Amino acid sequence: MRAGVVVALAGCAAALVGITSVLLGPELVLWLNTGAAAAWRTVFIAIVVQGVPFLLLGTLVSAAISAFVPAHVFTRVLPRNPVLAVPVAGAAGVVLPGCECASVPVAGSLMRRGVTPAAALAFLLSAPAINPIVLVATYVAFPASPQMVAARLLASLATSVLMGWLWLTVGRPEWLRLSKGPTGHAPGAGRLEEFRLSLQHDFLHAGGFLVLGSAAAATFNVAVPHSVLSLFSDNPWLSVLMLALLAVVLAVCSEADAFVAASLTGFSPTARLAFMVVGPMVDLKLIALQSGTFSRAFAFRFSSVTWITAVLCSAGVGWWLL
Repeated sequence: MRAGVVVALAGCAAALVGITSVLLGPELVLWLNTGAAAAWRTVFIAIVVQGVPFLLLGTLVSAAISAFVPAHVFTRVLPRNPVLAVPVAGAAGVVLPGCECASVPVAGSLMRRGVTPAAALAFLLSAPAINPIVLVATYVAFPASPQMVAARLLASLATSVLMGWLWLTVGRPEWLRLSKGPTGHAPGAGRLEEFRLSLQHDFLHAGGFLVLGSAAAATFNVAVPHSVLSLFSDNPWLSVLMLALLAVVLAVCSEADAFVAASLTGFSPTARLAFMVVGPMVDLKLIALQSGTFSRAFAFRFSSVTWITAVLCSAGVGWWLL
């Protein structure tokens, strides 16, 4: 239902833009292609174009899990003890290339299939942060600092496991309100049809929130002058907090954020590590996706605590290795 509302609002917005374009004519076209409007449009389109392929990848995996993978597979792979299942699920993130956009629908599908939420959340955080593509990209971005790869791996894995264990301790089931998508193969139903329905549901549901999160990130990029960032680079602790906040609002894909971090040469290695650890776990488009998939109450609490945990893990690992 909410996905349909988002699509309807997007259609109304497009119609409004079209009517306004007819009324204002060349003046509107000129305004849209100059100044802040052009910058906002460029950033917004870049984030959406960057995120949609990985969102599609995630929904494809989610639909395949729902339609083709029997539920007993997950109970056999993961330990029955939730405390042990969390680190196993966190470590499993290393085998699935994907962005944070892809991890949300996959985690939702795992929960609907009966996987303990703590393990699914650990996978949600680790998959976009420690998969092979991300680690190779980090190595390429920091050729003179190979220890940055190990630091990113350790800090990201520690954050995902700690958050999974924390959910076991203080998490409440009522915070998770999973959308009623397909939950698995039903007797007498065609698997390809179930795959199609699950893919359609997850992609439309998450896609609308990806657009909303991308718009918020683009607005920040345009509204905050880059000169403000330089005020924090001289203080080692403030620089860590600044880049951790910047990672949230820039919403850079995890396959590309290492190159952005490498370009921030005025900041300390630990601050740049925090940027790469926080980004795949907490950013505006990811918060929007989590709100649509799980609930706003969950997204607010989970993202806030994840941000704090990621900053602390980054600072600790950075102090030790970098």
